[in-house]
Amino acid sequence: MSWFILIFSGALEAVWAAALHRTFQSSGRRRIAPAALFLASVLASTGGLAIAMQSIPTGTAYAVWVGVGVVLTSAYAIVTRVERPTAARLLLLGGIAACVVGLKVVA
Repeated sequence: MSWFILIFSGALEAVWAAALHRTFQSSGRRRIAPAALFLASVLASTGGLAIAMQSIPTGTAYAVWVGVGVVLTSAYAIVTRVERPTAARLLLLGGIAACVVGLKVVA
């Protein structure tokens, strides 16, 4: 169950990163809905990380949490055309994803 919470919390990290981007995206004005989503998801994400760290070693939990967040945030940025899907970027993101799976396997 801790691994599920950890992966879900990593996914919420991608949610808060995208919401933070949307909060300040339009002509420098703050937008309330994305700001509220940012606040809720950052609290849930870090709370889930804290819960998972009770049974998963801290370094492993943090690396998996960040890795899931990085891969999903980058995927969102590519899908929404904020970033270009270059071969190097996709290869490196695949490496991060492989490392996250590797940490799960050896933990």
